[in-house]
Amino acid sequence: MASRLAEADPSLSILVIEQGNNNFNMDSVIYPALFEQNTFPGSDTALFWRANKSPQLADREPIVETGGILGGGSSINWMVYTRGQWDDFDAWNVSGWRSNEVLPFLRKFETYHGLTNNVSTHGGHGPVHVSKGTYQAPRAEEAWIQGGLKTGYPGIVDLQSLHSNNGTGAWYRYVSPYDGRRQDVGHRYLHPLLQSGRAPNLHVLVGHQVLRILFNETRDGEVKRAVGVEYRPKPSVNDTGSSAKSQLTVTARKLVISSLGAFGSPLLLERSGALGTTSKAHHHFVGYVIRTSLTPNETLNGIAHDTRSRDLPSMIRRDDPQLGWNGHDASSKLRPHAADIPPLGPSFQSAWARDFAPSPNRPLMIMGLFNCYFGDPASLPDDDDAAEYVTTAPWVAYPYSRGHVHVVGQDIDDGYDFDPRWLLDQGGVDLTSHVWGYKTQRAIARGMDIFRGELPAGQPRFPDGSGAAVVEFAEGPIEGSVEYSPEDDAAIVRYVRENIGTSRHPLGTCKMGPRDDGGVVDEHLNVHGISGLKVADMSIPPLEVAANLYNTALMIGEKASGIVIRELRLSTCGK
Repeated sequence: MASRLAEADPSLSILVIEQGNNNFNMDSVIYPALFEQNTFPGSDTALFWRANKSPQLADREPIVETGGILGGGSSINWMVYTRGQWDDFDAWNVSGWRSNEVLPFLRKFETYHGLTNNVSTHGGHGPVHVSKGTYQAPRAEEAWIQGGLKTGYPGIVDLQSLHSNNGTGAWYRYVSPYDGRRQDVGHRYLHPLLQSGRAPNLHVLVGHQVLRILFNETRDGEVKRAVGVEYRPKPSVNDTGSSAKSQLTVTARKLVISSLGAFGSPLLLERSGALGTTSKAHHHFVGYVIRTSLTPNETLNGIAHDTRSRDLPSMIRRDDPQLGWNGHDASSKLRPHAADIPPLGPSFQSAWARDFAPSPNRPLMIMGLFNCYFGDPASLPDDDDAAEYVTTAPWVAYPYSRGHVHVVGQDIDDGYDFDPRWLLDQGGVDLTSHVWGYKTQRAIARGMDIFRGELPAGQPRFPDGSGAAVVEFAEGPIEGSVEYSPEDDAAIVRYVRENIGTSRHPLGTCKMGPRDDGGVVDEHLNVHGISGLKVADMSIPPLEVAANLYNTALMIGEKASGIVIRELRLSTCGK
């Protein structure tokens, strides 16, 4: 948004306040293969949001990572190109934000280098490149698609056309096909503008936290107006309290825009006494580990963790093409077959009849093959050098569970109350979906020609003698379906509860909609009851989208820029 507004009017005075560091040319940001380093414990590129203890999740306190660096989530995400469905944006039911109205902005930001069966939905002239990068693992991509075919799911040429569903396909990524660099908003929008000198009044302040929004003094009948923000240098780990005394203020003559994300924006509004927030939706997934015949050069193992005989500094010095790869080559958007639905129980059947049967465009789950083992490499078999372990990760596209995040005091250091409430939806539809997702991804994985077994620690613990027992070593694909007993289903449920994690896709905490329906912002992104204040980030979607959220976030940024440009009458380029 800052870049688009500065381009529209170079004389406009714009200040971006970012609590993280500058991301410019940082190795873990620009090299896609190093993405996992951004969320290692102690990382200074991510924020780690700790949830309340959750009894339904085996008493764990889940942690959700979000971007903590310039560029936010775009600087640390997994770079997978997944778009929402056409039905998703129509379901928002917000004037100006229906599918045909957001399509121009979905096209505006991208240059799409992939295959397509629906050219009209992709963009060809935007700053963000979508491609397969500078490296691929074709055997993995083809194996996942073939495994899908064996389980009744066709291969789809363009899985992200907005209209495609219920099949598998190649997974493109936000990586340049020319130099293999991550396509984050810092490097694709902000830094080129700053370095060009074409935006002398665009300023970026890193390493500072916004404490609260400042408002004018109002008299009876006056509308409260945002006039600036209070901020401070971000405290260091060993801070002695000096930063708390360094509170600063900056005034805004035209507009304050909160773009702190689905955690930061609602907490900022609450600390500022603006508005209460709404419930929070969140994709969640469970990873399962399989053994494959892939070679080290066909996975990110040894690069992501830098634990094997891969000379990472040397790879960086010679700009190795494999660094331009995120290890994600194949994905899917899937729905249960008709015969799968009755065994899933009456609650699931009711939800299916209401929300999915009338909308064939909506997938129940998204599943992908990640050519990497995300656990501790020391937990792998010591004597197994003949195979590479990888991960499948099915996640619920439209979770029914709703959590919340709220402040517990008016000071930024007072903390927050974050309850994800995963798997607590009425009727247990989310948990049932995960059970179906486990069985489906397992059938696909076992049908791959690269399949060589399952890692016991990365699979449910089935009862002794179970027909669903884990096969640790296999010579190749396993033919035939698995019959799961009630005890087997209970083992899957237990594994899900003990291992369910975040897809890092929080949204909906400052949802767009009428105030009397829990809306926090209107269709123009104005906070209800306040002038001069907008929210533009992933906190505004009123409903979930069946996608990793970077694509939707880019669309919101482009559309929000157009709204502001028109309102401030800067130019017509945001039309």
